[in-house]
Amino acid sequence: MTPSASIDRTPPAVMVAVPTYRRPDDLRRLVRSLDPVVVYATTVGAASRVDILVIDNDPDASGLAVLPDDAPVIRVHERSPGVAAARNRALDESIGHDVLVFIDDDETPAASDWLARLLETARDHRADAVAGPVLTVVDGGIDPWIEVGGFFARRHTRGILTGEVIQRAATNNLLLDLAIVRASGVRFDDRFGRTGGEDSLFTSQLHRAGARMVWCAEALVLDHLPETRRTRAHALGRVRGMSAAGVRVGLILAPTRSGRTVVRAKATLAGVARIAAGVARTATGALVRSERLDATGRRDTMRGVGALEGAAGHIRIHYGEPVRGASR
Repeated sequence: MTPSASIDRTPPAVMVAVPTYRRPDDLRRLVRSLDPVVVYATTVGAASRVDILVIDNDPDASGLAVLPDDAPVIRVHERSPGVAAARNRALDESIGHDVLVFIDDDETPAASDWLARLLETARDHRADAVAGPVLTVVDGGIDPWIEVGGFFARRHTRGILTGEVIQRAATNNLLLDLAIVRASGVRFDDRFGRTGGEDSLFTSQLHRAGARMVWCAEALVLDHLPETRRTRAHALGRVRGMSAAGVRVGLILAPTRSGRTVVRAKATLAGVARIAAGVARTATGALVRSERLDATGRRDTMRGVGALEGAAGHIRIHYGEPVRGASR
């Protein structure tokens, strides 16, 4: 698959999509923050036009209800549950646009040139998809245990330079060339709609279809961590769920039964090793009274537990209890 002409054409028509679920205050903040982003991108010629699409995944459409009548957004109500359904709705609603950009409802662009940076990187590096960094910010401080444990540090993206090729990405700061997406036929998988991991699977499949995906270090967005997600239980559950989802993604990407057997075996061995190392680190932390060792030990233990759950086919519902289900 070769890069689409839509990125080369200057300027493209852009849709910025915001899936939302019961975060009215966050949604209002994001919509307000996008005004200068739209003005900047169109003024400098990075985009011919920019439309904002809000996809409310709440059955009660609570997000749409809080938006002012004069807010310059396209509003749709996606009743099918799960973030995968909301993201697929964004793909469907973007007919007539060249580029789709995802940003989460609890985020804001760090600067008014955020969108222009993504578009310019796509153009300059002939990319079909561009991902950018996300920085978690907390108003009012956070439990030092969570901070020293690195639960929101996103270390795997540190040091990546603009233009470097990547093979998968999150959708909380992602540009997509819609011509490439439509040609590939790749969609978000509903099996990951309530567990997370739908973005890793989608971008991995897009990469396998031949899409060129690169990084843009300057296109930073801020993730505003709400008080309800500042607990140790949430931090540990998030790590556990992400680990399980990562194994499930690997199982789906494996092309053969033997390949899936290998994925399960590797995940099981890695899970057991992480649990053993995590328990040992936590015990050491208790002996020397180290908060950092306690936090990182428990974090690694939960990563190991998640890997075992993913290998065994357990599906962990985000903000809920795990249920039994097949990964493939």
